[in-house]
This record gives sequence, C-alpha cells and structure tokens, in this order.
Amino acid sequence: MQGRKLDPRPLTPGIGVDSLVDDFFLSYNAGRLREACQIYADKMLEPDVTVGLTISGALTPTGLGFAAFVPLVEAGFVDWIVSTGANVYHDMHRSLGFSLYGISPIVDDVALRRDGIIRIYDIIFDADVLFKTDDFIAEVLKSPEFQRRMSTAELHGRLGRYVREREKLLGTPYRSLIGAASEAGVPIYTSSPGDSSLGMGLASLRLQGYEVGFDPELDVNETAAIVYDAKRSGGKSGVLILGGGSPKNFALQTEPQIQEIYKLAEKGHDYFIQITDARVDTGGLSGATSQEAVTWGKVDPEQLPDTVVCYTDSTIALPIMTAYALTKRKPRPLRRLYDRREEMLARLSADFAKKLKE
Repeated sequence: MQGRKLDPRPLTPGIGVDSLVDDFFLSYNAGRLREACQIYADKMLEPDVTVGLTISGALTPTGLGFAAFVPLVEAGFVDWIVSTGANVYHDMHRSLGFSLYGISPIVDDVALRRDGIIRIYDIIFDADVLFKTDDFIAEVLKSPEFQRRMSTAELHGRLGRYVREREKLLGTPYRSLIGAASEAGVPIYTSSPGDSSLGMGLASLRLQGYEVGFDPELDVNETAAIVYDAKRSGGKSGVLILGGGSPKNFALQTEPQIQEIYKLAEKGHDYFIQITDARVDTGGLSGATSQEAVTWGKVDPEQLPDTVVCYTDSTIALPIMTAYALTKRKPRPLRRLYDRREEMLARLSADFAKKLKE
C-alpha cells in the first residue's frame, strides 16, 4: 500500500499545535491543512525561498492582523504582500485607538444603521471609527511626500511609518500590519487600490487638487521584478494565498508577466498554498487551482507535489498555520524587499531590454 498509514491515538491534555497538526489532522481538509502547514514551514521557509502572501476577505477586522500577520512579518516568514485595500484600512483602527466588538450575527441591521453602527458579520464598531480613520489618512496623504503617483507599496510604506508613530504616541498595545511591514521592509501591494475606503479617500483628495495617486503599472512591474529577482538569484518563489480574488491573481500573474510579456525564460512559482472556501465547478475559485495554474505558467509543473488547496475558512487556518510555523522554524533574516524595489526593477528592465533586441 502506498501512502501514510492512518494510526490514530487518543488526544491528551496540553497537546502542542505541532503535534496536533502532524499527528491528528489526518484526512479530508484537516489533512490538506496539515499539508499546507508542513509545506509552508518545512519548505517555503527555507532560506532561499521568497514568500508572497495574498490576503482577501475581511481578515484584519477580526484581529488577525495583530495576532497573525504581524508575527509572520516580524519573523521574516513573509517577504511581500498583496492585499485588498480593505484589510490594510481596517487594520489601522485599533492602532489609532479605536475599538471593535464581537456580537451575534443575528441582529437588526436597520436599528444598527439608525444608531450609527457598522457591521462586518459578527463584528461591529461605531461609524465614527471610519470617519476618524479617514480623517487621519487624509491628513497624512496631504503631506508633500505623497504629492505624486507612486506604487501602492510605496504609498503603504510611507503611510505605515505615520501609523507606527501614532501607535507609539498613543502607547497602544496593538501593532498594525501596515506599520509592522513598513518597519520590516515588506512591501504591501493592493491590486485594486480604488476598491477600499483608502482609495475612496485618495480620490477625494484628487478632487481637492492634491496630486497623490496610485501607479498600477508600476505595481505590475515591481511585483514581477520581485519574483524574477528571487528566481534569477538562484532561489525559489512561494505564494501563500488566503481566500482568492484579485490579490491571488495579482501575485500569481507575475510568472505569466515574466514569461509571456517580457519573454524571459521562467517556469512558474515553486510553492502554492491556498486556503479557500470557493468551488472550482462554479468558476468561483478565482485564479485557478494549482493544477489549472500550470496551464497559465503560474506554477512550475515539476513542483505540483509542493502545492495544496485546503477548503476551509481562513480565520480557522491562519492562526493554526502561524502558530505551527512559529513553533517549527526560527525567524529568518528580513529580506527588506521594499528597500530593493528600484534595484530589482532595474535588473528586470535590463534583461527585458536585451530580449527586445534579440
């Protein structure tokens, strides 16, 4: 018989997350989550792998920004990020001194609206939290350093410094993803920058005559340059995908961008982990399974054994994967890819220019 012998044992009190995952996540999606944990900790966190993280769904309002994303960033377990703008935006609330609360999702939304309460499923907060966060961001984005078009990574990096300083000033116990990433040199890209309160506020500033703006084309080139540099430096590239949507495809399209658009030889990402509750047969698994992604050049076909799709809720999987990785691996040196964006883009540009002359 091929495969792992299923050898169950009774659970005992005080079991660690590593033993729970390795010895008791045996089959079905528990088995896939075990594979995801093991591929991430044992292979993707090797020194030569550049790790990209994609974030969709309303994960940071739950508290997972401070609880999971920040520890991963500070441990060097994430090197670059593609996130919805909403996850970046809502993660700032606690850092700016505001509170969010958990309730039953069975509520009277008309009454909440009347009382000025915002709801995200079983999370609520006062509408003033949005208004005051918007005011903070607007004042920052009016600063002279923001008065030009820039990549979303640069805008987030600069904004993150202000958020981090506000955290220090308030003495808040919370750390935001944008602030931690700014300090660690981890670039955060938003594939649809206008699709969030941050983008809406920026659009308002443009109507007021400010020059602050996103450069989506630069985002495409910078993210491709990150993957190209990882591979051309003799290393590997891995993606950890939470949910799907635009962030997933934006991270994965870096390989077709290199291969099809720049005409540079490449095979695809080496590691692919996705946590999702979407289905393939309805077309809802946006960006494709790892097997389908092979046909697009997104995933190296020789690396399919190191890919896994786990069909579960990211709010379940992420804390487990984070605790498992922090238990299994020592922190990695920070790659500080944010600081190397121009260098990596110059390398890509030079090789693309050579290809055009062939």
